[in-house]
Formats: sequence, C-alpha cells, structure tokens
Amino acid sequence: MMKSRRRFSKEFKSEAIALVKQQGLSVNKVAKDLGLPWGTVHRWVEQDAADSGKNPDALTTGERQELATLRKQVRMLTMEREILKKATAFFARESE
Repeated sequence: MMKSRRRFSKEFKSEAIALVKQQGLSVNKVAKDLGLPWGTVHRWVEQDAADSGKNPDALTTGERQELATLRKQVRMLTMEREILKKATAFFARESE
C-alpha cells in the first residue's frame, strides 16, 4: 500500500522556516513540534536559503522547475526522434 504525499501550503512552510531562522529554534525541534520528519524541514530551510541567494551553489525553486520542464522536453524530443528514425527506415524499405 502506497502512502499519499502530504502537501503543505506556502504559508505553513514559511512559518516553519521562520521558526528556524528568526526564532533560532533547531530544525530538529521545529520538525518534532510540527510532527514532521527532520529532513522535510531541513529541505525547506535549505531551499529558502537557495531562493534568497544565500546558497549560490544550490538551485532555486525556479531553476528546479525549469530543469524539470527541460528534462521533460528532452524525453519527448528523444522519443519523437526515435519515431522519425523508424518511420524513415520503414519508408526507405517501402520505396525500394
């Protein structure tokens, strides 16, 4: 049985991040208080740092979305190219 993913609003994430950054609470404490895994809150804090330019090595949310879109386009174009190769080979055999 698969668990469904929990979704959190931007406001909820922002409040959790603020507890860590502005209130000075540890990621572990905030996660425990909110009933979330440590990694979830840690990821939110790290992503916020990337989005605000404090971690130039990490991808921003916009860059992540763009990367996902580009990967999807590459998959589609690769599939289309393979179909065209097969169609070309098929019609080349037919014309002989």
